[in-house]
Amino acid sequence: VQLQAFGGGLVQAGGSLRLSCAASGRTFMGWFRQAPGKEREFVAGINWSGGSTLYADSVKGRFTISRDNGKNTVYLQMNSLKPEDTAVYYCAASRKNWITRGVNDYDYWGQGTQVTVSS
Repeated sequence: VQLQAFGGGLVQAGGSLRLSCAASGRTFMGWFRQAPGKEREFVAGINWSGGSTLYADSVKGRFTISRDNGKNTVYLQMNSLKPEDTAVYYCAASRKNWITRGVNDYDYWGQGTQVTVSS
């Protein structure tokens, strides 16, 4: 499984960004983020069909994870961004058959993409 994330950048608070992750293989996918000095944390996850999703409480209602299997791409639409959303965002793939929040449950990781939200 090869993963590559795109779409980070600098945005003002209240703005939006969409991250994309090119992913090959039939896996459950997740987005994580890591801010300076903090541990990597779960943001959102999605099953193979896209019919089931899971979100961290901190992003629920603002972020939407989706996937287009025809394009082998997973997306993270981020709206109403806050300065505390600033982090390096990573996409990851899990071989498990359920959506999981655990960092250690993901087997493949893409390179991160920086998201910076200014106040």
